[in-house]
Amino acid sequence: MTEAGGPGLPPPRKRYAWRAGQGFWTVAVGVPAVFSVMRLWVEAGGELQTTLLLVANVGPINLMAALFTTATRLVTTGLVAVFALGAVLAVSTGDRPRRPPLFARWYVMAPPWFLAGLFAIALAAWQIIYLPLLAVAAVAVFQRELAMLEWPRWRWAATIGVALAGYGWLVAPTVLQAWRIGELFAVALLVVPPVLALGVSGPLPRWLVRPTAALAQPGIAVVLLVAAVPVVLTPVLPMTVTTVATPAGVPEEVRGHVISTDDVNTVILQERGGVRYIDNDAIEARVLCPTAEELVRYRLRVREFHVEDSLLGALGRRVRPMTPVSAVCRIPT
Repeated sequence: MTEAGGPGLPPPRKRYAWRAGQGFWTVAVGVPAVFSVMRLWVEAGGELQTTLLLVANVGPINLMAALFTTATRLVTTGLVAVFALGAVLAVSTGDRPRRPPLFARWYVMAPPWFLAGLFAIALAAWQIIYLPLLAVAAVAVFQRELAMLEWPRWRWAATIGVALAGYGWLVAPTVLQAWRIGELFAVALLVVPPVLALGVSGPLPRWLVRPTAALAQPGIAVVLLVAAVPVVLTPVLPMTVTTVATPAGVPEEVRGHVISTDDVNTVILQERGGVRYIDNDAIEARVLCPTAEELVRYRLRVREFHVEDSLLGALGRRVRPMTPVSAVCRIPT
């Protein structure tokens, strides 16, 4: 006997999950590829020949590595937001609607190992100042697993009390310093999320579920598109300043991104645009320079870790402390 879905088709609910799964993996695989092409196109200044030159010299492994290191925060932020909202909608709808919201279906389909890995990557890649937001999302995403523990109230109260006390010991000096210097946004990021985490779990009122899904789902997509603009504009190639000898005897500083180097020439994509081929014999020195996006904004630290570093970045600075920026990196552009 054939099921309600018809011959060769899964039942309606399985069909919806199958379609949602197709959409999820299409986004997960297609978006990085589109971002990679867009980044090369933008970095080439929109010129076709320069774009083809970059495509020919920037290998897919290097491109994906550059995309991973610069877009990991955006991707994990998007997925964490999707699954946090999806978890709240899934708990709020339960088995009542025949077709739950899209994010709720994605949350139901996501295996626990995927969610745990996502939060582990976000914990390592997010800036320390934004990690408290991850606690709010974790409580929302894993609220079903937490409910299955069936602890008595005294045990929950003791666990929450110990967690809040440890968190307070960790960030209290940073919060006081931020308050003294007037960094109220940093104070809010460090103080408000732990309070929200105490009440983020549980279902929404039934009348609020559909409006929340209708507004929040496209809202998250729009916010991610806006946040993706800086990622697209981030250079794929490292920024360098190359000192080149000239016939006049006055060295020339060429600021740009090194595309390739062979036995004869070094190809540089100049910061002001255009590709320049430089004879290797004329190169006197080359310095690696930071970009403007790498400059810090806050002078705050959480137990010796700068708040704008990720945990991986902070550990990396202990292995290789940052050296002073060379003076040639400050030449006018």
